[in-house]
Amino acid sequence: MARMPQLRAAARMPIEPSSSRMFASYLTDIEQLLDAHCVDAALRDAIDLPRIAVALADPRLHCPVELVRGWCEEWIRPPGAERDADGRESERRAHVLTERVVQMTRPDVVPARALRRLQLRRHVRTAPRGFSRVHSAGLSEREQQTFEACTALLQAARRWYARLACHDDTVQDNLARLAVLR
Repeated sequence: MARMPQLRAAARMPIEPSSSRMFASYLTDIEQLLDAHCVDAALRDAIDLPRIAVALADPRLHCPVELVRGWCEEWIRPPGAERDADGRESERRAHVLTERVVQMTRPDVVPARALRRLQLRRHVRTAPRGFSRVHSAGLSEREQQTFEACTALLQAARRWYARLACHDDTVQDNLARLAVLR
């Protein structure tokens, strides 16, 4: 009987969030591409982030289009954006990005190419972060829009991982599986 309170206390203890060097390296690589003003390459990798997130949350690594749309609608718009002066702009940007990602998603398939690029990051040392929006100075209008799209997707992926994925057993199991697959 004396053990019962200990078990309940242990069940209430917060779980230490997991971190994934592979996922962090993928995000850092996108930031480095942006720093180097390789915005098209950065966008290619950033556009894959919603598909990667949805696939990681699925035991079979599938990413149905409707779940990709739902992920985008939930995570791309920053929290509290509706109260910002830029709220409408954030909403418009999120909608445009969602449609672009959804158009590039094939129905209920494993996004193998995107997961393979993520997997290749498993042995990469994470470079120190220091990415700044200052690096976007001097970009053309099209490059600036691409830069903002990449930044929105990076922020969404970080929010998703920090608030949900680091505690999700399926995501963590899939990241571990990708880390050991060759």
